[in-house]
Amino acid sequence: MSAPFRRAAILGTGLIGGSFALALRKHSPDTVIAGWDKEPILRHARERGAIHEGSVDLLPAIAGADLVFLALPVGLTIEILPEVARRVSQEALVTDASSTKRAVCAAAADCFAEKGPLFLGGHPMAGKEISGIAAADSELFRGAKYALIRQPGEAGNAPTRDARVVKFIALVEKLGAEPVWLSAETHDRAAAIVSHLPQLLAVALAGVVRGQTDETGLPVTLAGRGLRDALRLAGSPYSVWRDIILTNSDNLERALDQLIQALEQLRGELRTRALEEEFAAAGDLYKILRDLG
Repeated sequence: MSAPFRRAAILGTGLIGGSFALALRKHSPDTVIAGWDKEPILRHARERGAIHEGSVDLLPAIAGADLVFLALPVGLTIEILPEVARRVSQEALVTDASSTKRAVCAAAADCFAEKGPLFLGGHPMAGKEISGIAAADSELFRGAKYALIRQPGEAGNAPTRDARVVKFIALVEKLGAEPVWLSAETHDRAAAIVSHLPQLLAVALAGVVRGQTDETGLPVTLAGRGLRDALRLAGSPYSVWRDIILTNSDNLERALDQLIQALEQLRGELRTRALEEEFAAAGDLYKILRDLG
């Protein structure tokens, strides 16, 4: 079977971009993959076999590409989208992996015309608490949901018949991910609850534990695997989250309000049997998530 895309440009070869490149090398070996990043990162990406070639300049990286995959901070994605739209092949599909979609899709709507290169908003719901090409993994997307963003007025699954999108959907499925179609607004509301709020909760919990740790090291030195599991997301750096939080602050504020209310309710139930019901409900949700894989 021929490669769905002849040449792919990966803009940002860190954890997500590097993982996508490795997965592409594995499942579409005939695709030529070019990377765009800083030279030390490109060098590491070449050493890992993620890319065939790399450039610190944008134009050589995207020249001739029929797939452009932006795995960059939200702000940088928005900044370079106009240049990508002007310079990329007219037949290309341009897609991103940003963790918020409203700002990116609005920016894309301003610079991609009805005809010519096509923009498809995307967000693979996969990652690690550590970033960088060293952590990239060709199997990162396997079993993960892959959010794809409908255009305004579109409805249903796989709403477009554009051949480029059809090929990309098939590629996503080949990587082991499950495409899920959403509006940009729905995506950002949902991501605030299931992705961005857990990150802030881990940061807050880490702050409480750190603030309560004395000169002897307690209580941290008494901690077991439970605390480490709860704080895993706290290992993710602010540089990764800054633009995500800034472009989804309204949804995050509402999510934080709901979390604060939930904590206040738990505090009021500490000495009542109602707390048992809270544990049971939490356990039921955990089982659902566990069964989803």
